[in-house]
Amino acid sequence: MSHSDPVPLAQALLRCASVTPQDEGAQAILAAALTPMGFTVHHLPFNRTPNLFARLGTGTPHFCFAGHTDVVPPGQAWRHPPFAGAIEDGVLYGRGACDMKGAIAAFVAACARHLAKGPPRGSISLLITGDEEGPATDGTVRVLEWMEANGQLPDFCLVGEPTNPAAIGDMIKIGRRGSLNATITLHGVQGHVAYPHRAHNPIHPLITLLSELTGTVLDTGTQHFEPTSLQVTSIDVGNQANNVIPASATARLNIRFNDRHTGASLQAWLREAVDRHAPPHGARQASLDVTVSGEAFLTADTGFTTRLAGAIAQVTGVQPRLDTGGGTSDARFIARTTKVAEFGLVGATMHKTDECVSVADLRLLTDIYAQILRDFLA
Repeated sequence: MSHSDPVPLAQALLRCASVTPQDEGAQAILAAALTPMGFTVHHLPFNRTPNLFARLGTGTPHFCFAGHTDVVPPGQAWRHPPFAGAIEDGVLYGRGACDMKGAIAAFVAACARHLAKGPPRGSISLLITGDEEGPATDGTVRVLEWMEANGQLPDFCLVGEPTNPAAIGDMIKIGRRGSLNATITLHGVQGHVAYPHRAHNPIHPLITLLSELTGTVLDTGTQHFEPTSLQVTSIDVGNQANNVIPASATARLNIRFNDRHTGASLQAWLREAVDRHAPPHGARQASLDVTVSGEAFLTADTGFTTRLAGAIAQVTGVQPRLDTGGGTSDARFIARTTKVAEFGLVGATMHKTDECVSVADLRLLTDIYAQILRDFLA
């Protein structure tokens, strides 16, 4: 297999049904491609989660590519079997084609092209996890801990998430919003609807609370981030009767927040509001459970992002837009330790039936990654 062309490796990776938390041989294929190129490969399974770190060289600057081999379930009614790696009319189909086994194949192909010109200045590494689409507890975050303990942290990191909305070169992600999930439960006293004075209905104050929360303008956005958004995702009382006031009412919500907030500050805001709207009787009558899956972050080093944008523009002729929208990614963990940005394939089909990438785009992305290596390690 020629590793300077990303297509055969992308097909091989797509043929591994690595639905989180399974690997099905994907990282072994990657290791087999990297080892003959001179990379030292470390398999790092944490709680049976497959992870891989590979590095070539020991010097600086140290440039790291980061990504994930795990994928979401394929679903039904595919044009081609989702784990066949089929190509039709210049398009490669498969679960993970754009998110993000295609980018990983482009990482390797770019490294092969760079190394064909001689040993690199500095060093190149790949940080690959099998836990990005899952809970993300035993993947990138644990590998970073291992890297720090072993003196392997990079100077720069590029995550190969599918950042481009329509065409290669559209967009670089230089940060991401934070994400907070909250479950609010208000407790009342169950009773007959005909005798409301003998009960305490928790639904009414919950509705008032949610109205206040959704009506609050938390901010109007910042230079690089859109306004913080709070969305109620569920309201449930578990009531199967129409003549009963329920004993409790629960709501779930998500807040995608910019860099004007932290998970802790938003939790404190929610706590104060919940306490004010709790039914006024007895002991504590409200519970609030909060999980912060990631804090907002921004790579403010304009030198790093300018160099990335310049390399992309040199290959594509397009000046990419710097953006922070979309969901969370493992860049939120990497940002704690080093300069990080994200750039990959077109993401229009990620997580969809018939996820795919054009072969031309896959090779174009390889050209861009090779140019980035030249610019950073020349």
